[in-house]
Amino acid sequence: MAKIFYFIVVIFFCFRAYAQESRQSLSLIPQPLHVEQHKGSFKLDGSVVVQVDEANPELLKLADLLVQGVYDRMGLSLKRGKPDGKGKSILLKIAPDTLSDEGYRMSVSGQDITIQASKGNGIFYGIQTVYQLIPADYRGGAISLPSLSIVDRPRFGWRGLMLDVGRYFYSVDYIKKYIDYLSMHKLNVFHWHLTEDHGWRIEIKKYPRLTEVGAWRSGTNFQPGNNIDHNPHGGFYTQEEIQEVVAYAKDRYVTVVPEIELPGHSLAALAAYPELSCTGGPFKIPERWGIQEDIYCVGKEEVFVFLENVLAEVVELFPSEIIHIGGDEAPKKRWSACAQCQKRIREEGLKDEHELQSYFITRIEKFLNSKGKKIIGWDEILEGGLAPNAAVMSWRGTKGGIAAAKMGHPVVMTPTSHMYFDYFQGEPYLEPYAIWGHTPLRKVYGYDPIPEELTTEEQKYILGVQGNLWSEYIHSPEHNEYMTYPRGAALAEIAWGSPENKDWGDFKRRLEEQYKRYEQKGINYSRSAYQVYFEVTNDAPNNRSTVNLLTDSYQPEIYYTLDGNEPTLQSNRFEGPFEVPIHKTVRAATFKNGQKISPVSTRSIVHF
Repeated sequence: MAKIFYFIVVIFFCFRAYAQESRQSLSLIPQPLHVEQHKGSFKLDGSVVVQVDEANPELLKLADLLVQGVYDRMGLSLKRGKPDGKGKSILLKIAPDTLSDEGYRMSVSGQDITIQASKGNGIFYGIQTVYQLIPADYRGGAISLPSLSIVDRPRFGWRGLMLDVGRYFYSVDYIKKYIDYLSMHKLNVFHWHLTEDHGWRIEIKKYPRLTEVGAWRSGTNFQPGNNIDHNPHGGFYTQEEIQEVVAYAKDRYVTVVPEIELPGHSLAALAAYPELSCTGGPFKIPERWGIQEDIYCVGKEEVFVFLENVLAEVVELFPSEIIHIGGDEAPKKRWSACAQCQKRIREEGLKDEHELQSYFITRIEKFLNSKGKKIIGWDEILEGGLAPNAAVMSWRGTKGGIAAAKMGHPVVMTPTSHMYFDYFQGEPYLEPYAIWGHTPLRKVYGYDPIPEELTTEEQKYILGVQGNLWSEYIHSPEHNEYMTYPRGAALAEIAWGSPENKDWGDFKRRLEEQYKRYEQKGINYSRSAYQVYFEVTNDAPNNRSTVNLLTDSYQPEIYYTLDGNEPTLQSNRFEGPFEVPIHKTVRAATFKNGQKISPVSTRSIVHF
């Protein structure tokens, strides 16, 4: 009996080790909930047929997407239909399932690949996984995909990225690429920040001056300080273009959530219609960044007429159940000095200007609710009292999100500390200009959107997590991509994957293949993860320090110098923490395949 028990234990641990090794051999991002690899493989070649229920239009569209995706990656033309007796197939199947709407099951055997889900969303995400089984550096011929089974579903329903087009205008073609990049990471919300002090980007038929005047400015503060590019900048999206983007996103199971800022961040609208302000203007769209004191006048009824007319056109363009209304960084100086705003406070029995903002937001919410929509706003909408049905986007840390969840309101977590991708991601002296802050890849990956302060019941109000890309100092698609990826991959993993599966070391390994995918798609991703950063422990009494060299990359090959020279392959190879005397300067860089792949990081060792 003891021998049988010992045999069972050995088999169990061998199987567990095999399962762990199987996961290690794959490079899937985000990591699926459960993966089990088997012996054998599926040969992907021109004989493979994509099989679907031909009476289901959604499945037909997904099959076409799969065929196009395989062609884009391999130049291989798959056919739709039914395989013959000897042929292989990829079967896309809608069937009742216990997984979430976005979950899927996938099996890969020697004869077929089957992706099954209860809805098209899950099929779509299974297809993204198939793409990741294809080597990113594919060089021709048939390939063998590993035999496996996957059971997968996302942790959160809101997995978002926000793009600020108010400060820098991006073309429709690039917006579509941006949506493609979201979908390849299984992200499902595109938060489109369409209006700002510095630019109004959405056509409103009833108010043409919003784009005639509000979409253009005379110059741009292109880097910190008094650095103005005096070339005009601007642009806007026609309603037809908006519909085109929304339809494109829908085919990729991405919800487009528009943001129309109010009551603050509205100077572009006031430049077009100054009568909506407290002072009457005139106004000019600013070239420099910063919070503007002029905002919508809450004391004037015509302001609400204007905003309701604007939002009436917005809700017709966006099928999203949720409309983002901003609500952040609205100075109250003009309201405090405005007789009409003060009259509104008295007539409504409000205590102060904070409650006046709550009154403003609540009126807008009531209007949008009447149109079948809900609102979400930045966490300032908590001030003065939260509108009855509002959701909160917690950006000033996590306190706002915690407070809203405890009140029973839906929350999206997006704190500056971890989710602001316009912050530096590497050593600031080695990076392009950024607004401030430091959000390296390891910090993004380490974030958990569920605050510890919440009870199990309160945690249910956390809809998900979102990364934000503000465009003050991001003025090209290439720079946008640099700031977003690979941090967007870390976001995807914490938004989709289970906390139990998180593994920083393995994520870095999987990123090496993801970088190749970025190169295949022409994404200008950041190599900042290869930069060396320093951990220094000082031993002041002995005038020495211990230096550790780290990166956010997988198994880095680091060389360093102490003599002032640039590191080369002939320099000291980093094998572990080392001691140096004070008044030494350490220079270090990461190498791969005999080539330096990071800039040189520098740290002077001094004691204070």
